[in-house]
Amino acid sequence: MAISGIEGAVLLVARVLFGGVIAFTGLNHFFETEQMTGYAQHKGLPAPKLSVLGSGVVLVLSGLAIVTGAFPVLGAAMAAGFLVVAGLTMHDFWAVPAEEKQNEMTQFLKNVALAGGALAIAVLGFSSWSYSVGVGLF
Repeated sequence: MAISGIEGAVLLVARVLFGGVIAFTGLNHFFETEQMTGYAQHKGLPAPKLSVLGSGVVLVLSGLAIVTGAFPVLGAAMAAGFLVVAGLTMHDFWAVPAEEKQNEMTQFLKNVALAGGALAIAVLGFSSWSYSVGVGLF
């Protein structure tokens, strides 16, 4: 089934909004490497700087895949995977002092919601999309 017409146009807007935010978040890993490395180190992540840079690459590539429609299932699945792992490792609201709990819970829930959106986009990626590169594994 092809997603075209008004549905295709709305999906394009959704892809640009969602994938653009994911890609921008990844770019931020390069713009704020030192600050994010310190936070990753504080959270006990192994190889914190490499983790920040590697996750930045994953986010940029997955965001661009969603926006362009090139390997959309793979890109959306990568974004969902990152968001779940980051939520569990970086925003562990259940293990922080009371004064940090609300902020970490908000970030955790944001990651979970975005992972759900990424999974929805991954499922849609099994259909052909108007306004996309149209290259994929499926």
